[in-house]
Amino acid sequence: MKEHVTDELILNRMPWSREHANPDPVLLLTREWLVTNGLGGFASSSVSGACTRRYHGLLVANLPPPLGRFVMLSHFREELELPDETLIDFSGEEISEDHLDLRVSQYLTEFRLESGLPVWRYDIDGFIIEKRLVMPHLQNSTYLSYTLLSGHGPVRLRLRPSMHFRPHESPVNEPLTHPYRITADGDRYEVCCPDDNRIPSLKFALRGPKTGFVLDGGRFKSILYRVEQSRGYESRGPLWSPGYLRSTLRTGETFHVVVSTEHWESIHALEPEEAARRELERRRKLVDCADPELRKGWLAELVLAADQFIVTPNTRIADVARAHASGDEVRTIFAGYHWFTDWGRDTMISLEGLTLNTGRHIEAGYILRTFGHYICDGLLPNLFPERENKGLYHTADATMWYFHAIERYLERTGDRATLRLLLPKLQAIIDHHLRGTRFGIAVDPADGLLRQGEQGYQLTWMDAKVGDWVVTPRRGKAVEINALWYNALMLMSRWSREEAGDNEADRMLELADRTRESFNERFWFESGGSLYDVVDGENGDDPSLRPNQIFSFSLSHPVLDRSRWKSVLDVVERHLLTPFGLRSLGPAHLDYKKQYYGDLRARDAAYHQGTVWGWLIGPFIDAWLRVHNDRDQARRFLRGFAAHMGDACIGSISEVFDAEEPFVPRGCVAQAWSVAELLRCWVKTGKE
Repeated sequence: MKEHVTDELILNRMPWSREHANPDPVLLLTREWLVTNGLGGFASSSVSGACTRRYHGLLVANLPPPLGRFVMLSHFREELELPDETLIDFSGEEISEDHLDLRVSQYLTEFRLESGLPVWRYDIDGFIIEKRLVMPHLQNSTYLSYTLLSGHGPVRLRLRPSMHFRPHESPVNEPLTHPYRITADGDRYEVCCPDDNRIPSLKFALRGPKTGFVLDGGRFKSILYRVEQSRGYESRGPLWSPGYLRSTLRTGETFHVVVSTEHWESIHALEPEEAARRELERRRKLVDCADPELRKGWLAELVLAADQFIVTPNTRIADVARAHASGDEVRTIFAGYHWFTDWGRDTMISLEGLTLNTGRHIEAGYILRTFGHYICDGLLPNLFPERENKGLYHTADATMWYFHAIERYLERTGDRATLRLLLPKLQAIIDHHLRGTRFGIAVDPADGLLRQGEQGYQLTWMDAKVGDWVVTPRRGKAVEINALWYNALMLMSRWSREEAGDNEADRMLELADRTRESFNERFWFESGGSLYDVVDGENGDDPSLRPNQIFSFSLSHPVLDRSRWKSVLDVVERHLLTPFGLRSLGPAHLDYKKQYYGDLRARDAAYHQGTVWGWLIGPFIDAWLRVHNDRDQARRFLRGFAAHMGDACIGSISEVFDAEEPFVPRGCVAQAWSVAELLRCWVKTGKE
């Protein structure tokens, strides 16, 4: 039996007090928390409790198509009536454009994560209240509890729920003109949308002393979503509340509220204390199963953050049926929160860090076999859009990353059965690329290099697009695409020799040798001591200094000649390296952008034009170790991320950062490949 190593809670504290020197209430708006349910649903908000994003909510349920992720409950307005009948609002709800009035900042004394689960502590005129939130795994349910820790009671707690049932990515100003319908049956309360019977009812279950749901006729209000305003989207939207939930508490007593879209049988199957206990135990097991290097401190937090991206999709029914018919299960990886679904590229890059380094090898196999079903015309899907069952295939590199992910999986598991299952599909991928497939993806018979590109499409990982404007089209022969192509050919040569015979293995090796020769002849940019980003592009060869060249010797089979490794590494380290990853473009370039900020067009113009990407620290460290073989120094490149665990989304790693100090975190507040590459590289740079 495996030793249990995580009896203690993994803590991340954010102290907060009026006694602190000039506490800035804006921090309560810019720092966020995230809890997920393994279905793609989540609960998330600012630490203050105010919804600053359209995606914020205490329950964002992932519902079957065509619904997808729905904001079902936005937040609670929290009020405490003291014994002298003074009514105190200690919520973070009320925000306007011209006045910041966060009453919660007067009463909050601490926010913390306990093994990734949020806890708030308030001091309300001597009454200490602790609030906790849990989402049971694989349920669209949120459990909240309010415990009166001290103070001479009784006190009356009122929670006024605010809601607007809408897809989580929809504009916040979608019309909300009619009240929802409320039904009650004993202690069961349901809120239903009379305009759309596809939307399940929102159920409330209350536990505690003297509980009730007081209906007061309902109230409409409008609130500001501050982050949406800064991002150039609709930022003021309506919410509706039917009344308030209530309980009377004495010291040591707890008011539990369950909100859910599940059936009542599922809701009543778990009492609130049991739900919290079981979820904490599940999280302890996750850390116990991880690599020993990852079981303590902020690395253990990252193991829990990794769990947020591993999803059992409940929306693609046909996939589940196929998998179950084969005795298998379906898993995928969501690329980031709050708005990404599963992307082929992100999934394959993240697989090692999120699953193999965390001891979740079985689920890694599920993911690889699941994506094997999606291969079409020799391509892996780029992404699965929200509320749809079919993937989009406009990607040139996701398919090549599939080979890389399979290699890492086989190295850890030795699962030859999965290799034999997938090998015919992998051979078909190679053949499709040799004769040409969609979006102009084909091997050039003149030099054996892989080219890609079609007007209106962004096919590499640098994929920003606004309307018809593809910001970084990179049409032609991109440097990392050909590094991945060579790596795939070398892997296929080995796997074919082991499973299919020498003839196919020799053919793969011949293709690889030709690719390598052409690569070193065509991509070397002599005057820069670096590599072209694209050759044979629309405007010739592109010498733009980008991080993509690092893949030429970071992968298992380096395509770049060894004599050039150090030169390329030095250029990348000197111009692109930051404490939070690599810049996406060198600062000397005319298109370089220092800041990722503003409306959609401004942000996408900067997305790959200087903005720092956290995940790129991974391939940089792989390349750095190839040149210097110094694990201690390589690990130092990761230490800047530790402080970031208390910023942005507390307990996770952001998608991108501004290109220059102070390297403000931007984009998705929790990104799969950012977390994955940190985990992977921390293990890689540990002691052998």
